[in-house]
Amino acid sequence: MKYSVHSTSVAKTKGKTSIKESEIVFGLTSDSADTLANPAEVFLSSLSACILKSLERFSSILKFEYLHADIAVNAVRLEKPPRMDKIYYDLTIYTNEAHLNVELLQKNIEKFGTIFNTVKTSCTISGQIHLVSE
Repeated sequence: MKYSVHSTSVAKTKGKTSIKESEIVFGLTSDSADTLANPAEVFLSSLSACILKSLERFSSILKFEYLHADIAVNAVRLEKPPRMDKIYYDLTIYTNEAHLNVELLQKNIEKFGTIFNTVKTSCTISGQIHLVSE
């Protein structure tokens, strides 16, 4: 499987990545730090999307239904060399399924996610999954 994206920038303002029919706008300067995502945040959003996609995939395989899910991803960045060091996720699944095996779900999410596996080769990732009845 191969992937492709295309990105452009306008000097001293912002950048844009085009993916199929989607666009992600990101900041390039300190002036946009409070209004546009920076590249580190775009990176973390890729990880959160991977986890949510895995949740969807494994809901079919493990035969459970959920109404919706929320994920928060936080990271610690090292300065020298600049890189992500520790990433923590907190996944909340809204479901009425009492039989859901959260440990198995988390094991599968962390074992079979493409972005998850790529990231864990360079930094520590840990997280929790919470179930909320609706």
